[in-house]
Amino acid sequence: MAASPSPPFSCRNPSFKRDLKTLKFSTVFLKPSDFRFSKEENQIRCELKRFENPQKWSLNRVSEIDHLHIIQGSSSVPMAATAAIESATKNSKKVCLFYCAETKALAERVAAESDAIELRNITWRTFEDGFPNLFISNAHGIRGQHVAFLASFSSPGVIFEQLSVIYALPKMFVLSFTLVLPFFPTGTSERMEEEGDVATAFTLARILSNIPISRGGPTSLVTFDIHALQERFYFGDNILPCFDSGIPLLKNRLQQLPDSDNISIAFPDDGAWKRFHKQLQHFPMIVCAKVREEDQRIVRLKEGDPRGRHVVIVDDLVQSGGTLIECQKVLAAHGASKISAYVTHGIFPNRSWERFQQDYGGSPENGLTYFWITDSCPLTVKEVKNKLPFEVLSLAGSIAATLQI
Repeated sequence: MAASPSPPFSCRNPSFKRDLKTLKFSTVFLKPSDFRFSKEENQIRCELKRFENPQKWSLNRVSEIDHLHIIQGSSSVPMAATAAIESATKNSKKVCLFYCAETKALAERVAAESDAIELRNITWRTFEDGFPNLFISNAHGIRGQHVAFLASFSSPGVIFEQLSVIYALPKMFVLSFTLVLPFFPTGTSERMEEEGDVATAFTLARILSNIPISRGGPTSLVTFDIHALQERFYFGDNILPCFDSGIPLLKNRLQQLPDSDNISIAFPDDGAWKRFHKQLQHFPMIVCAKVREEDQRIVRLKEGDPRGRHVVIVDDLVQSGGTLIECQKVLAAHGASKISAYVTHGIFPNRSWERFQQDYGGSPENGLTYFWITDSCPLTVKEVKNKLPFEVLSLAGSIAATLQI
């Protein structure tokens, strides 16, 4: 590096991934052949070959910040951002991403996040008796490749056909296999309360734990905000679970709101508080509790003060929505000025999302300002599209980044 480099030049808003290997930048200065590159730890060094007095500069990764500092050795030499990026991209982890019919839209969003992710097709057919008749296109072409499958277990009827593919892909001489299952559907059935109860969460975990090992070793399983923390111990040694969260998407969205400095987080019960309070500890918190009165379960305010606040109810999933609505009424009765909700998994069986109305101002007991969900449940996303108060926060960026690990 030059002894007296010019001040750092900050390039805002590139698509900056978690790894230097997948950096992108949109401005073209010189051809890649004009430069010589070498990588040292978290730094790419770049030397200009074509000019009379070659100059050197480096691209430094800046942790936790969505921009790149380009430290230039001489202010008279143009920057080689695109050249460095193209060089880094050559060494990025290429992933062949398969998907089921339900996750096609999400898979396309994931692929749009990175040039290193290539979508691959599966033909989903059935025989006359209704059982799957499946075909993996270009099976020879995935030999020696990193392969992933984006699944959606929205109902028992679609699980078997996807399991057939999931069990087949690792055996096609692939370099590694990753199963992305954004929503682990049996998560609420994780324990036995009386003799005879069947813990189906454990059953599904055992099924996934027996996915064949690929050339690279055990299958990696990526899932978001699993319902019960102890479920991570249900999986066997033949699978490596990666437990991710949609809460960072919520935090980013809250920062964009005009009243971001007046937000409190509410949890409908102690279980939601245990799951999420550490990720949201910078917000004032409100905790509700379910208490039983005769044959009814009633939600009450346990701690915190919602008066005059925009209160966001946070939980991992919603089914009928009854608990959220009861929590909403309690918060409104205690003076909340606005009420919104976030759940990672919007399941909403039997169109129960229709219970939630938009609050256009001044009626937090009857409507929500926002209801955020992720696209972990694709069928729900189709139903609530362009319907207020719903807003979808996509997991595509998080999935794409995880596939590069």
